[in-house]
Amino acid sequence: MIAPTPVGLELDENTHILKATELKAQHSTGEAGFHVDGEDTKRLVETDEKAQGTSNLVWATSNFINSIIGSGIIGMPYALKQAGIGLGIVLMVVVAVVTDYSILLLIRSGQLTDTNTYQGMVQVAFGRGGFYALSIMQFLYPFIVGEDSILGNRHFIICVATLLTTLPLSLYRNIARLGKISLVALVFVAFIVVVVLVKTATIGPHIPVTEGAWNFANKNVTQAIGIMSFAFMCHHNSFLIYDSLEQPTLRRWNQTTHISVLVSFLTTVVFALAGYITFTGHTQGDVLENYCRRDDLMNAARVLFAITIMFTYPIECFVTREVLENAIFVHRGPETIGRHIFTTIAIVVATVLASMATDCLGIVLELNGVLAAAPLAFILPAVCYIKVQEGSILSRDKFPAFLCALFGLIVAVAGLVLVIYNVAMGEACSHGKEPAYCYLVDHANAILPPGLHFNSTDIYEAGFQAAEAVSAAGEM
Repeated sequence: MIAPTPVGLELDENTHILKATELKAQHSTGEAGFHVDGEDTKRLVETDEKAQGTSNLVWATSNFINSIIGSGIIGMPYALKQAGIGLGIVLMVVVAVVTDYSILLLIRSGQLTDTNTYQGMVQVAFGRGGFYALSIMQFLYPFIVGEDSILGNRHFIICVATLLTTLPLSLYRNIARLGKISLVALVFVAFIVVVVLVKTATIGPHIPVTEGAWNFANKNVTQAIGIMSFAFMCHHNSFLIYDSLEQPTLRRWNQTTHISVLVSFLTTVVFALAGYITFTGHTQGDVLENYCRRDDLMNAARVLFAITIMFTYPIECFVTREVLENAIFVHRGPETIGRHIFTTIAIVVATVLASMATDCLGIVLELNGVLAAAPLAFILPAVCYIKVQEGSILSRDKFPAFLCALFGLIVAVAGLVLVIYNVAMGEACSHGKEPAYCYLVDHANAILPPGLHFNSTDIYEAGFQAAEAVSAAGEM
């Protein structure tokens, strides 16, 4: 699942984008032929805090893995349900390999265009039209990452979590400082995966398997790829994390990318299989909603997952803030503390409002995957590389990039058509409502004769038995 270094990416390992300090030195000495364009000016005016931010391989990799796993992991069991368990696993391998390859293409294209931002690279390749199209996608993409909790009122919890955790972390101006936070988030994710595996072993055998649960392939393949694309999406953060590396060479970046994608793939495939095997056709867009609220161990996992999202969001906020700086404030001088704080608060408030607007995670993941993740992850890095790299599109260097772009285009177009079709046909959404098997035990015990009462020691086994009994009694 780790893509080999693409043909044409074998540069000197010490080649990397000029740092702001190097540009300042050249400019101050007045070297002949030195030209300061918009991209160079932006690097020259970076604050000291941003210029000093460096991460070792561990912290950079932690940030990258945290960015990849993020909130998308809880939709992966649903992706297996949509695609079929066999084809779903094959597609996860394909998406991981293509993701690894396209990340390397992204940084290579940045070096070919002498830019250190995704926006700058696209502008060099496709002008201002491409710049603004990318800016819109990058700006909107992080709005999927919100906070949720099982405690009390959902809206109240989102606001409190934002004020106490998400906003303070989002105010950092140096992404390297989030490395330790990301490592803590990954420990929490490991705990959640272990809990889901335990539940697969303990409650899985008691939950009825739905018809066609073990089909190799199902019809909603492109929607599944959309969800997977969202889960593996990290390209919008790539330049930020690359620039945060100590000695940002291609060799070190390749190591960071390969390790991050491999760890993310293994974590995601284990979680997806465990969640789907437990609930098969009952699997929801957010698999954590399949577990009952009286399940204390899963409640602990829910709380930890909410914390991991709060630790992931600040990385996404960096991207949105950079987009605004490049698109709106690029000609207004260096970023001031006041503008930094105002922009961050505006982004966080907008995200909170967006997160309160819907709780249908399955549909949101599918739409975000086909409308934003597929273009950002597969189409744009590939077409930019094709545009700026010399040679024929059918050459050994460019043809893999062409296939990558074609893959993303098929996913985006076909996925969007199927999402619209399914929504029009009334695709179900639980809206956070607890599954019937979680509360039917008490209902069945209230209406059935004493001899048919259920012991709710195992709420899942008893719940499904109660659902069948209540249905038979005509009370459903």
